[in-house]
Amino acid sequence: MQKLEAEVLDSSDDNKKGILLESGTNEFEIVEFNIGDVYYGINVAKVREVITRVPVTAMPSAHSFVDGLFTLRGRAIPLVSLARAINVKESEDPKNIIVTEINNYNIGFLVDSVSRIHRISWKNMEPSPEVGNEAMIVGVIKMTDKIVLLLDFERIIAEINAEINHKLSTVEKADSSVEAGRRKKHVVIAEDSKMLRDLLVNTLHESGYEFVRDFNNGKSTYDYLQTLKDANGPITDHVNMIISDIEMPQMDGHRLLKLIREDNVLGDVPVILFSSLINEEMRLKGERLGATAQISKPEIGELISLMDDIVFKANK
Repeated sequence: MQKLEAEVLDSSDDNKKGILLESGTNEFEIVEFNIGDVYYGINVAKVREVITRVPVTAMPSAHSFVDGLFTLRGRAIPLVSLARAINVKESEDPKNIIVTEINNYNIGFLVDSVSRIHRISWKNMEPSPEVGNEAMIVGVIKMTDKIVLLLDFERIIAEINAEINHKLSTVEKADSSVEAGRRKKHVVIAEDSKMLRDLLVNTLHESGYEFVRDFNNGKSTYDYLQTLKDANGPITDHVNMIISDIEMPQMDGHRLLKLIREDNVLGDVPVILFSSLINEEMRLKGERLGATAQISKPEIGELISLMDDIVFKANK
């Protein structure tokens, strides 16, 4: 992997550096790269490695974003022109490929150059302002000398890979008694990708889960959950299930889960982590924090089946 210079932000204390990425601390690392004069970022957890540009083999009838296939350690991997994917001008000589693993799918993204790794707090990432092509941007990080935009890589991959869209919107038809039971349950969703959030909400509605509140970051989700504590009746009258992404602006899913489990009222509410970052390391973090279950996107059919098992079992 290309060696990148690391920079620790908001952490001048050397003793803190060793614990920044512990579970639930609300911090993460990004790989910074550029296309033209604009700086972008991708979560390190999604990056397998960064390599210099290599030759590609064209693919007949490939998606317009895809330049072709390149070989890495004997595996053929699609190469996406990230500039075309986000509809910006392509450079004449892009130098780097960011090789990723997202939603259990390996794909390379061609960029102008990769510069360094930053370690930051999710609270310093703002949700994307709703202007122009904002759906491609999930967050904005303000640094001392520049702004770094975090891209919605899940959306880009879903546009290229139709199977992901199919898995996100297709569930088995349940019998009428199950659908009737689902209609009585209250679900809260935290998901920063607008495309995935809309798909998830619509699919849950179609499956019978009618009471769904959705938010685009962990902090708004937690603030809403706090308001439910003042409502009449037990907390289970107001929320039966929380589904959360992991990487989100303001507050990530691990931090959200940690705060829920530490809350005397909310502590027993089931929480499912539904994320493209569910690998062995992330799964261990989620287990330590008390996740009820963890599912890798885009398996929404598996998600709904698991929701049924959890919420209906709680009533037995």
